[in-house]
Amino acid sequence: MTPASPSRLRLGTRGSSLALAQARMMAARLRELHPGLEAEEVVIRTRGDELVDSPLHQVGGKGLFVKEIEEALLGGRIDAAVHSLKDLPGELPPGLVLGAVPEREEPWDVLVSRGGESIRNLAPGSRVGTSSLRRRAQLLRYRKDLEVVDLRGNVDTRLRKVAEGQVHAAILAAAGLNRLGLGERATEALAPEVMLPAVAQGALGIETREGDAETLALLAALEHLPTRQAVEAERRAMAVLEGGCKVPMAAFAELRRGRLRLRALVASLDGERLAEAEGEDAPERASALGEEVARRILAAGGRDILSEIERA
Repeated sequence: MTPASPSRLRLGTRGSSLALAQARMMAARLRELHPGLEAEEVVIRTRGDELVDSPLHQVGGKGLFVKEIEEALLGGRIDAAVHSLKDLPGELPPGLVLGAVPEREEPWDVLVSRGGESIRNLAPGSRVGTSSLRRRAQLLRYRKDLEVVDLRGNVDTRLRKVAEGQVHAAILAAAGLNRLGLGERATEALAPEVMLPAVAQGALGIETREGDAETLALLAALEHLPTRQAVEAERRAMAVLEGGCKVPMAAFAELRRGRLRLRALVASLDGERLAEAEGEDAPERASALGEEVARRILAAGGRDILSEIERA
């Protein structure tokens, strides 16, 4: 396998408008940080891009969007890959590492409604679109009188379905809208008390081969340690809970006055039951914090909820 040239870097990405925007943003930043570097985007189609009509939890979950890209990385066809970090499973394949975690974008979910209504003011029976079990469960917990419908497709497709009236509203990640220059389409930012975000939402992960010193050296300039520590706590909690697209799980960590604080939850599929916990620790103990909070969730009823979901 030929190592990456210090003057050229091939960045793998999915072909959606959001994925391309994120990859181009990282390529531009790398060229700025390393004058003379030739950074190019290499589009790789994933199975998740082809299965657009089925709910994610029914067709395989997180790995759908990364498997083909990781194969290209391991095969040496690309040098690094730009992912929405929330799409990456908790455990990476042998031989791959997160070479950089850049500074996080806005982590919250937002509501986009056709008539400009807030989540509280949507009429009973309004159809709200989302493909996420996490969003579905938390929305039903907050507003049982809404009809939650599955909504797949890229950001442009989901916005179009709202505009055309196929749904009254949709829930999307603020980060995706912001990176596409569509932040003004958000009607309302959803408070974490209403909609705790997905693990690593708003963060990017730059994946590369373990031991590829030249590529790792190039990517190091993108690293934002506070974001790395926050998502490490969230991802460790996810790993302990064995969460993913098949489990309504949410987590968010942030640094406050030198301490890392984490809140996480798991919910039943109908939103009726919730097990949540929070904690704080030194930021260098991010993984231990994630594990501790996850074990509190299991003890607080999370184990029963997860067993019920597994049976379903």
